[in-house]
Amino acid sequence: MSELERLIAELCPDGVEYRTLGEIAVRTKGTPVTATQMRMLDKPNAPVKIFAGGKTVAYFDYADLPEKDINTFPSVIVKSRGTIEFEYYDKPFSHKNEMWSYHSKKEDVNIKYLYYYLRTQERKLCEKATSMGAFPQISIPDTEQIAIPFPPYLIQREIVRILDNFTELTAKLTTELTAELSARKKQYEYYRNELLTFGDDVPILTLGELALKAYSGGTPLANKTEYYDGDIPWLRTQEVRFVDIYDTEMRITPAAIENSAAKWIPANCVIIAISGATAGRSAINKIPLTTNQHCCCLEINPRKALYRYVFHWVSCQYEKIKSLGQGARSDLNSSIIKNYPISLPSLKEQTRIVEILDHFDTITTNITTGLPAEIEARRKQYEYYRDKLLTFKEKLT
Repeated sequence: MSELERLIAELCPDGVEYRTLGEIAVRTKGTPVTATQMRMLDKPNAPVKIFAGGKTVAYFDYADLPEKDINTFPSVIVKSRGTIEFEYYDKPFSHKNEMWSYHSKKEDVNIKYLYYYLRTQERKLCEKATSMGAFPQISIPDTEQIAIPFPPYLIQREIVRILDNFTELTAKLTTELTAELSARKKQYEYYRNELLTFGDDVPILTLGELALKAYSGGTPLANKTEYYDGDIPWLRTQEVRFVDIYDTEMRITPAAIENSAAKWIPANCVIIAISGATAGRSAINKIPLTTNQHCCCLEINPRKALYRYVFHWVSCQYEKIKSLGQGARSDLNSSIIKNYPISLPSLKEQTRIVEILDHFDTITTNITTGLPAEIEARRKQYEYYRDKLLTFKEKLT
């Protein structure tokens, strides 16, 4: 019998009481600091950490904030907009005033136990936040009303000890795997560049010369709700990430195709993003779909080139293609893409190159195999173990 099992058998054999977060902990407000102030007052070695949305933080001196807005208790910080998540922090801090945090002075409350339990609720809160509108957001009642199993303090402390150790071990393993994955990617990129470097005996054409047709897309009017939540896959540039695409995050209706520039694009096109931050990134659509207007889609003539060879070439040329962007946003356009040069060996040699690079790419980046799958497995293993530790039978009153 483990120490945790012994404690549960001794202290709460009939289950534990469930109490809401609002009953257990004290909610703390933030400070009215702006993004500009965070940038201006940020000092890397200052003692007070200021949290904003997502991963944005800054470090202030004590004199930079009202004393009442500085929290010195170990706390759980609620990131309530955009990225919905909880963070534990045990040094002086504050946060933007649209966020809130929880601490407790009660002797029977281990605040880090509350943090670990609240992490199990993030997925539910994210689903609720997304359903509230275009910008995910939760409200104070959403956290105040979370029912938390509340075992005796000794059990809370033992669970925290176990999860702290498991978190440290998981983080170490994930760091090692991530470093290995990074090394594999660099090896892959080097090998890909070597395979796609040719002498003067290999002809050079343009992407446009290899295309049977070049497609562009369109965005249905945002205020036309009847254009969305249909059955037709609609691809946005943020989903173009050097991968094969089997589904899209958004779908549109037949009415959207009839009344906007969106149009069907056949499977196995080479898709190149042409807009700002995503410009130059490429993908292959493995299903027929539609796209927004910031994608250039090339249907490759199979008599001239393998579409997967063209994809690997374009991926290899990402930095060069991106550098051709124009205007304030460094956008590309279909003319730039179609005029971009490509070295074109024989179809037999293209097949050999594609087989090698596809195999290497699978080992390196495919989420269902190789190192990325191992990293994902570690994350799921941790979440399963955490959730199991934090599941208690409710005590009947």
